[in-house]
Amino acid sequence: MEQLANNVSNNEETNHPSSSLKKDLLSLMKIGIVNSNILTTFTGIWLAIQINGLDILDYLPKAIITVIGSSLIIAGSCVINNYIDRDIDPYMERTKNRPTVTGNIKPSVTISIGILLLIVGFTFMAFTTLMAVVYAFIGAFTYIVLYTLWTKRNYTLNTVVGSISGAAPPLIGWAAIDANLHPIAWMLFLIMFIWQPPHFLALAMRRSEEYKRAGIPMLPVVYGFEMTKRQVMIWVLCLLPLPFYMQALGLPFIIFATILNIGWVILGLYCYKQKDDQKFSKLMFIYSINYLTLLFMSMIVFTISF
Repeated sequence: MEQLANNVSNNEETNHPSSSLKKDLLSLMKIGIVNSNILTTFTGIWLAIQINGLDILDYLPKAIITVIGSSLIIAGSCVINNYIDRDIDPYMERTKNRPTVTGNIKPSVTISIGILLLIVGFTFMAFTTLMAVVYAFIGAFTYIVLYTLWTKRNYTLNTVVGSISGAAPPLIGWAAIDANLHPIAWMLFLIMFIWQPPHFLALAMRRSEEYKRAGIPMLPVVYGFEMTKRQVMIWVLCLLPLPFYMQALGLPFIIFATILNIGWVILGLYCYKQKDDQKFSKLMFIYSINYLTLLFMSMIVFTISF
């Protein structure tokens, strides 16, 4: 059935070149990353409005501009990342079909698209606040320069450095509404920053052989699975106290977030005792995705009645 679906998909793409181009462009922009960051950016916007007692209708145009602008900046950063990584992407199963690898989109076109997206994105952000532009720049610079160009191919701390850029969207969203960041905004940053290492280290365990072929010094490649699992658990444990610094979101949120955190710890300990590396990496990765979605959606739901 899977092969049949692939054949049908291939035939459709052959018959509809525009569909194939659209797929390549979305792949180039890493649309999954863009979409997930829309939620975290909007959460920053929403909470800034709620905490400051503002009327969301008054700030709706700015919210829309912020979501569009930040999404374009993230997309542009991802395109440039693909341009830079086109020499190592063929060695990894999940990246070998990117248009920069297959040749569907030329390198010169790729870098042009990336720069254009960044320019348009920052143009949109210019209609918000200066601090939102600053945080957007820090996020893009960290991802392109500090992560992709520098640490990704040289240090196991690449995951931590990359987490800075991944934690920027909530700050961008909040700063677009309120440039004087509330402590809650920094808690959003910390949650995103701490969440990313266990998420990506679990993925790195699943793809360790591919990272090894590509010459990327991910933690499981350099120091092995045991060290990686310990690091994952340490990062997850660091999430435990954060909800208690977010009392402004109400007791129901604190209880819900704590349940999510404890659930992640329990799952990690259970998988760790099983001594099944693949099971550990798979379940921890799946939980991390659902954790982030549920946590940020709960911040919106529990503050609707403010």
